[in-house]
Amino acid sequence: MANPLDTKVISKLAEILDKSNLTELEYEDETCRICLTREQNVVSAPAFAPVPQPMPVAAPVAAPAPVAETPAAAPAASDQDFSKHPGAVKSPMVGVVYLSADPNSPNYVKVGDSVAEGDTVCLIEAMKTFNPVKAHKGGKVTNILVATGDPVEYGEPLVIIE
Repeated sequence: MANPLDTKVISKLAEILDKSNLTELEYEDETCRICLTREQNVVSAPAFAPVPQPMPVAAPVAAPAPVAETPAAAPAASDQDFSKHPGAVKSPMVGVVYLSADPNSPNYVKVGDSVAEGDTVCLIEAMKTFNPVKAHKGGKVTNILVATGDPVEYGEPLVIIE
């Protein structure tokens, strides 16, 4: 008798679980029942938790509009270069990036700033929790690759430190 568990079904369910805010997903048919759960890490939210409300204001101002006006080959090449750059501060998770603690505060860093190892360079909001992203080394900020309100993927370069 063949194995009733279809690995394609399990892979698809895991993909759905990863791309959603769900913590548990069940699938059942005549031959099997599959239950996938995700462990939820609870981190207390900082006092500036209401930041997501202004996001619609910040999102249209995001950098992708000027990038779209440049030749299509330029952004792809620069993304590849920055992803392998030794000074790239990369996103530790999937979420939405914020460059400041709240809309009325200055950005954590701007191009030309000097940062020390461990300094906060931005926040990533995931599941209504704000997570600080810290500089992995000291140096000068030479490029900020994201704008407030941008969705980011795991491992995506956010800031370049030389």
